[in-house]
Amino acid sequence: MITFITSARQRVLALLGGISMYRMVLFALVALTAIALVMSALGVIVSPTPVEILVSLVVLAVVISLVDAAAQRILRRPWRIESSLVTALILLFVLRPGIEPSALLGLAIAGVVASLSKYLIVWRGRHIVNPAAFGASVVSILGSFGAFEWLGTSSSWWAGTPTLLVPVAILGLAVLWRTEKVRIVVIFLVIAVAVSVLRQAVQAQEASFAFDVGTALSFAVLQSPFLFLGAFMLSEPLTLPPRRWQQFSVAALVGVLAGWPIAVGSLFTLGQERALIIGNLLAFAFALRGSVKLVLEKRRSVTPTAQELTFRVEGPVKFLPGQYLELDVPHRRPDVRGTRREFSIVSAPADLPTLRIAYKHGDQAHPSSYKRALADAVPGAGLAVTGTWGDFLLPREETPVLMVAAGIGVTPFVSQLRQLQLTGQRRDVVLVYVASSSAELAFRDELAETGARVIVFTRDEPSDLPAHWSWAQGARLDAAGLERHVHDLDERHSYISGPPRLIADLAPALRKARSLTTDAFAGY
Repeated sequence: MITFITSARQRVLALLGGISMYRMVLFALVALTAIALVMSALGVIVSPTPVEILVSLVVLAVVISLVDAAAQRILRRPWRIESSLVTALILLFVLRPGIEPSALLGLAIAGVVASLSKYLIVWRGRHIVNPAAFGASVVSILGSFGAFEWLGTSSSWWAGTPTLLVPVAILGLAVLWRTEKVRIVVIFLVIAVAVSVLRQAVQAQEASFAFDVGTALSFAVLQSPFLFLGAFMLSEPLTLPPRRWQQFSVAALVGVLAGWPIAVGSLFTLGQERALIIGNLLAFAFALRGSVKLVLEKRRSVTPTAQELTFRVEGPVKFLPGQYLELDVPHRRPDVRGTRREFSIVSAPADLPTLRIAYKHGDQAHPSSYKRALADAVPGAGLAVTGTWGDFLLPREETPVLMVAAGIGVTPFVSQLRQLQLTGQRRDVVLVYVASSSAELAFRDELAETGARVIVFTRDEPSDLPAHWSWAQGARLDAAGLERHVHDLDERHSYISGPPRLIADLAPALRKARSLTTDAFAGY
């Protein structure tokens, strides 16, 4: 059952992987706006009106785009229109739209504050808080003071209504599936809804009102912004910590604060967007991370269709063997897949300040603009790592391990095995290496030096295999073939790394393994 779910999940991820996560969010928000406009025009949504939605969106988009463009020009960075539009669209659904001058002024101020926070509230090039949440918080808090009553907008979270529940759920699920944050947001939603129901029960008891669990649950699910907050704001990768348990902790904290807003005097509450900001601060405390510059030293072909890039790290960077980084390669006219991409780290932490990644480049008739820009980078070029993430880590206990690598998916295993070798650790490891041909077996020498047992699944027989390597006689990897070569499969922690479609194909072969952990990067 677990392998079936894993296979299905990876196939959906492969389908969504052609679009960068940033543009996926943008497209989902544009679709949600279009749906809201139609519903408003048909009278399904009474407020805001279509004119209020359109005018408010134009004001937010123009103001945020102008501030972003000016800031990027001053900082000599390429302007990313997607970032400006995503911030504008999120603020559109968080704040109260309007056409009155005071409302438009309030929206403009929120947009300016949100945009400036990307450049002022930062740590080593990374923003600390969600820009839209910060802009909305500032305007809402200012509006609670008498001197700023002229501000005509505040937080309304009109996306959290029964009429928009289904569109928000469907589009939000697409975003979460693409960013692989479904479990994190589910944790947030369960806690937020439970705390909200508890809060309603306490308030009913204090006021001597009758309390109905069904009514309270319906209100928490249908009349709250929890779903929009989780899918489009909490899930932002740039404000989440690197490890899954840390992300769960942030989700739980935001869920508690959003479900039970704490009053600050008689002015405002720590609810919704303020809850998210507090969660952002916890994430920042977990990992004081930021953008780190990499200087390209050399590139080499490791197979006919794959290249390895070697960088020199300029700045502090930490990662664990098996984790991945996000590499930013700014370039003109990026396509739908954007300017950032995730890569497993080939080198071991013990290799720092040298850091290596590898990627496929020669098997696509129409490579993305990102890969073309990366291929044009010459030694001496400076690129930026925007963070390291992942829980694709070996178990701490000395349990036997099975590694299954599909093609260039061998990269995290090279890092793990190399780290074991450099630190003098010994583990019972079997690596099953699947490739389209023997020429596509990357990092043969490094893997041979680690002493790990390697079983090669290729159509043609590789030449000069090391003594502890074996060829599977041209067989295709399936459950029966895996059991023939790995007799103690049920005793091993199993790991699969590779493109989502290949992981989906291989997952059923590991149904008898002790456990299964997958590592997939959409958009390869």
